[in-house]
Order: sequence, then structure tokens, then C-alpha cells
Amino acid sequence: MRRLEGRVALVTGAGGGIGRATVERLVSEGATVIATDIREIVPAGALTLVHDVSSESAWAEVVSVVESRFGRLDILVNNAGLTDFGVIEGTSLEEFNEVVAASQTSVFLGMKACGPLLKASGHGSVINMSSILGTTGGLGGSPAYSAAKGAVRTLTKSTAIRWAAKGVRVNSLHPGFTDTPMLEHAAQTGVLDRMLDATPMGRLGHPSEIAAAVAFLASDDASFMTGEEMHVDGGFTAR
Repeated sequence: MRRLEGRVALVTGAGGGIGRATVERLVSEGATVIATDIREIVPAGALTLVHDVSSESAWAEVVSVVESRFGRLDILVNNAGLTDFGVIEGTSLEEFNEVVAASQTSVFLGMKACGPLLKASGHGSVINMSSILGTTGGLGGSPAYSAAKGAVRTLTKSTAIRWAAKGVRVNSLHPGFTDTPMLEHAAQTGVLDRMLDATPMGRLGHPSEIAAAVAFLASDDASFMTGEEMHVDGGFTAR
């Protein structure tokens, strides 16, 4: 199925995990993809750019490249982010702000910078990567990540209302615990077992399962969906 034939997509945080899987899925569905990450990356089939998503000037540079190379942007996937595995008592303000800049401010900057191209698309779709920690208390840790992803959830709804009449759909995607490099620390500290116990399906998600949901939200199959929060979490939020 090539639901995204002729569409141009920008995916941030595409160096690995969910971001890389998303690039691969969108390419397989026919999209032209610009893949960005703070590190140099080479996902197959995509134009790759080094990109600090917490920088407004960096966003302006990326949008300039997209416009000059392709003349349009139909899909924005705000996937980039950082996580923390501490507790509020042990989290410094510097650590908190670093996670918020990468995981929350980046979404604001991305939508603001890409807005004009998305509104001109006729098929504009934004997928903001939140988390189950954006809607629940999770396991009681990761205060900066939880705060950032909760903000992404409501910023998505606000922008969805604002852009609904402008032809741009804006939805948030909330993965459960997913098998990505972000969870290496959890495996080393025993938190992984708690994650599995809290997930009714008893396993981690695979990045490709999250990417499939991104492709759906990006496509016209989701044409009457905006301001929604889609959970792909193995049943975590059903408890």
C-alpha cells in the first residue's frame, strides 16, 4: 500500500528507534522523506540533515532546505526528544530544562516553522510524538519527560483547533514502553521488569508498530481525525 505517494514528510529524531522505523515506513508508503537528527544519520531512501530541534534558527534552516528542494511539506513528525529515568527529588533544573527543550520546545518550534508549508499542502498532517507518560503518571519517575510529553499532548489539541479550518490535521501519538536505545538504562537498573509487569500484553512494543500508527495518521485514512491522542501501548492505559 502506497498511501503517501507524492507527499513530502519531515521526521525529526530519525537516527534510530521509532524515528528510523518511521522513516522506513513512510518511504515504503511512497513518501519523499527528510530525516533529521542531532547526529549525522543515513536512513535508506531519505534526505538526511543534522538538526538541533531545540534551536529556532536550525528549524529555519531545515524548512529553507525543504522548500528549496521540494517546494512543499505535507507531513511533519515531531519525534525527537530526550528522556530521564530519575525521580523529582534527584532531578536538577539543568537536566529538567534540557529534556523539556528537546522533547517539548522542539514541537512548538517545529509546528511554528513548518506551519506555512503545511497550510499550503492541502494534505497537511502533523504527528507529535507524546508518550503514555504524557497522559498517566507512569511508574512515578521521569519527571522532566512526563512534564514535556504532557505539554505536547495539550499543545497538539490547541494547534489542532487553530488549524482545523486551515486544512492541517494535528494529532499526538502515545507509545507505550518500546524497544529502543532509550530503554538501555531501564534494562540495566531493573526498571524494565516493572515496565513489562505494568503492560497487559507483557512485552515491549516494536518501533515498527509505532511507525505503522504514524503512517495511518499521516494518510488520508485518518482524514477526519484531528486533536486526537492515539495510544499504542500494549494495554497500559487500559488499566
